Amino acid sequence: MSRKSIVLIGVFLTTFLTLLIPLVQTAEQLIILRLLTGIGAGGVVSAAFPIAAELMPAQHRRTYSAVYEMALASSFTVVPFIAGLLSGTANAFRFLALPGGLAVTVIPVIVYLALPESPRWYLRKGQPQAAVDIVNQIIRRAGSRVSLLTVEALGDATPTGREKLPPYWALFAKGQLRWTTVGILAGVCAGTAFFLISVLLPKALVDQGFAVGSSLGLTSIVYAASFFGKGFTGFLMEIIGRRWTIAYALTGSLPGLALMLLAHRVGGYAGVVMVAGGLIIGFTVLSAFTATRVYLSEQFPTALRGRGHIFGESFGRLFAGGLAPFLMEPHTGSATIFFGTIFVVVAIGAFIPLAFGRETVGQLETVTEGVPALA
Repeated sequence: MSRKSIVLIGVFLTTFLTLLIPLVQTAEQLIILRLLTGIGAGGVVSAAFPIAAELMPAQHRRTYSAVYEMALASSFTVVPFIAGLLSGTANAFRFLALPGGLAVTVIPVIVYLALPESPRWYLRKGQPQAAVDIVNQIIRRAGSRVSLLTVEALGDATPTGREKLPPYWALFAKGQLRWTTVGILAGVCAGTAFFLISVLLPKALVDQGFAVGSSLGLTSIVYAASFFGKGFTGFLMEIIGRRWTIAYALTGSLPGLALMLLAHRVGGYAGVVMVAGGLIIGFTVLSAFTATRVYLSEQFPTALRGRGHIFGESFGRLFAGGLAPFLMEPHTGSATIFFGTIFVVVAIGAFIPLAFGRETVGQLETVTEGVPALA
């Protein structure tokens, strides 16, 4: 299945199933519906970055990643804020679901009409003319500032038949295992901080003595800071590289996590210290996905990129978005355990790309790839 098809199906499932949330009558129905929604959302997230990596040259991927992540930051900022306003309303979750659900009438149409298919995907299928047509469509949309591409310009290296996709075990083959592991672990460490904050921070703050409205307000402030942080991360990753940007985003959050860990010790200044720490982590580790998702996609050659990114995102979310919150939920009342765990995970993750990874800027720029081990 093509990258665009996965995005289209995922967007439709996510928005349509969200539209059904106001109709649920029991907690069990809501859990099942959210589980199904997550399956659709997983397709959107997993396909968005591989197709972007293949549609854009290296210098523009940071811009795409920054815009993508800043859009997410906007939603993560608005939702807790509205949730705080509706915290005393029994049907608050129904009202929160309506905007995302009604998007089913708009977003799938935009994806179908505006998003081009990946030319590299067509080349792998042995359809060079279709790939050339897509490239020329992009050239025209960009103002025809370069000459149109022809099949002849691709040269003799163009596949003449559909190439068989490598099996999933190729992600762990010799020469690829290291890059697969580094890309996934970098995302897991950043993702663990992200999901523990997004899923459990309001509960942790309430358990540690803050009011419900204050906890949701602080969560909104944290993600408001990530809006600007993600833009800065996108800028920085082309200046110092993907690896050093990931290291900056994770290590830069350590002072903020330390402030949040120690905030309860400063008496009447606890709220101020907690907000200061939240602003720091919002601008740093919660903004790391701008770099980690591009970095993950660039660990794989075209034939493996779709499967590699899907596997990486799935494994990362299984641990960071599922197992980590499950294990930490009983300990949210302890600032030392909750924020201390995030501190340790982030500190470890900051050095994984530096110690074991490679810089990947510019390795996707050839039209055909003769060496599968390179991204």
